[in-house]
Amino acid sequence: MNNKDYKILSKINNPNDLKGLSIGDLKLLSDDVSNYIHDVISKLGGHYSSPLGVIELTIALHYVYDTPNDKIVWDVGHQAYAHKILTERRDAFSKIRQFKEISGFLKIDESLYDCYGAGHTSTSISAALGFAHMRDIEKKKHNVLAVIGDGAMTGGLAYEGLNNLGYHRTQLTVVLNDNSLSISESVGALSKALTKITTNPIYNKLRDNIWDVSGKVPVISKYIRTALKKTEEGMKATFTPGGFFEELGIRYIGPIDGHNIGELIKVFESIKSIEGPVLLHVYTNKAKRIKDFGSDDAVKYYSLSPKGSTNKENTYTFSNVFGKSMLNLADNNNFLCVTAAMKVGTGLAEFAKKYKDRHIDVAIAEQHALTYASGISAAGGVPVIAIYSTFIQRAYDQIIHDIALQKLPAVICLDRSGLVGADGPTHHGVFDIPFLRAIPNIIVTSPKDGFELHDLLYTAIKSRKIFSIRYGKIDTNYSDDYKPKLLNIGSWEYLIKGDSIILLAVGSMVESALEISSLFRNNDNLNISVVNCRFVKPLDYKMLDEINSKYSFIYTIEEGNISGGFGSSVLEYFSQKKYNSYVKLFGIRDEFIDHGSRMELLDSIGLSSQKMYEVIKEEYEK
Repeated sequence: MNNKDYKILSKINNPNDLKGLSIGDLKLLSDDVSNYIHDVISKLGGHYSSPLGVIELTIALHYVYDTPNDKIVWDVGHQAYAHKILTERRDAFSKIRQFKEISGFLKIDESLYDCYGAGHTSTSISAALGFAHMRDIEKKKHNVLAVIGDGAMTGGLAYEGLNNLGYHRTQLTVVLNDNSLSISESVGALSKALTKITTNPIYNKLRDNIWDVSGKVPVISKYIRTALKKTEEGMKATFTPGGFFEELGIRYIGPIDGHNIGELIKVFESIKSIEGPVLLHVYTNKAKRIKDFGSDDAVKYYSLSPKGSTNKENTYTFSNVFGKSMLNLADNNNFLCVTAAMKVGTGLAEFAKKYKDRHIDVAIAEQHALTYASGISAAGGVPVIAIYSTFIQRAYDQIIHDIALQKLPAVICLDRSGLVGADGPTHHGVFDIPFLRAIPNIIVTSPKDGFELHDLLYTAIKSRKIFSIRYGKIDTNYSDDYKPKLLNIGSWEYLIKGDSIILLAVGSMVESALEISSLFRNNDNLNISVVNCRFVKPLDYKMLDEINSKYSFIYTIEEGNISGGFGSSVLEYFSQKKYNSYVKLFGIRDEFIDHGSRMELLDSIGLSSQKMYEVIKEEYEK
């Protein structure tokens, strides 16, 4: 970091350095942090609009509260770039999300200031309540806060946490960072006045005194307390959206301007003296800082790609191909598409625009998405569910109980399967094969390229079965005018036929298997076989019997966990047969994989083409 470019930030190493700054200096600091985030993320890539939207809020939190003694639980984690910069990781931030550098999300083992890890959404309130409960048991006095965005508030887990918080009534502050709305001038002024009243220490002391004194006069206590409560609730219901939270037993304060550092500091200082649970409603604008850098499209600039990265000509991502395939199949196939707040990420923006009545975005509600889809299926419809592999984990029970057990046809498309690169362990999709394989009545597939993705999607829709398709966050080959064909369920294909050694590859690893074959041919004058195992379940048992009788060295290759994965299924089948071949499984061992580029990660765990080639060659030549 160039200290000359960030005059205030260069002096800030940890939150203690904030305490002596004036409001004016804090505002200058917010500009420094904004510029620093912009400079780093525009170069390296990463989340962009969300971290820019919470800079003032983050500064105010660390100014008022005594972190890491006070606990701040951030939801999701991409809000927390400013938090990382202010908590002893300022210089490290210049290499954020790079291999062996700091994470783009919160990590409990990265810093004392990251009291709780985050990557999946809607977890903060429940986790913070756990912190608060332990504080109370241990009779400690520190503050606990949960910072949650309005998007995360669409997740059911957030409401489960709120419900439990209202019941326990422990001291915990939920900061609702609402960046989807703007305050109209009239309501904004009234709500500001109301916030001043409800956070005023004198008001709160008087309120508590009246409450306590009225309790000593049983005859009238009920009426006084009811009147007091209804007066306050009436004001909040009229001028704020806080009635819902008040009904849960949570004090509602706000909404306030999330970019006004002075006001934020005053409100946080006041909240510290309030007993019981509080929800502070803060309005922020993601586009506010983006405008400084020439745009106001917060959705478009949700994240940035690394500087210099461009899409190669005539190259698609699997997400692109999925979106185009859905458009291609829509006219002649009557299906509905269900997504969970990821229509853009899954490549469905154009489909949603063209077929508004056939696309349903259920927000961040994966459990609901799967059960909702099961209802569509039970009513005779054909649901196609598009979701990230890592997020389908949240709906495992629904797949088993609501879909598979009832044998309700559904197409489950798992984007971001395998290693996803810089987003790291919270977002790698490496568990889907093992957990889907274990469920009866499900077909599990993975295409080698964009053409085969189109084929599998077409086959899945026509099959009227429970059909999953997994594919990665990588480039692939495809042509817009491609006409899909039906595939025989459970069929594999030889891509290369050779002798002695055979590679059974799944999905993204087919390309790696072909590269290994090329290395053997060029370096060792040896022809080895490569099979595209597009169906993980059911296996191609006929071909496996042939392979068992013909090949001495059998290698399975998958970009997913070995335990319970594709290779395990091959060994399970062979265990029922007499086989003398040497069988080895390539995949991800029993560990979580960190962040970095996909190729760096594959190489680090022995799944690069070169490293697999070296292992196979050594074993073959023994």
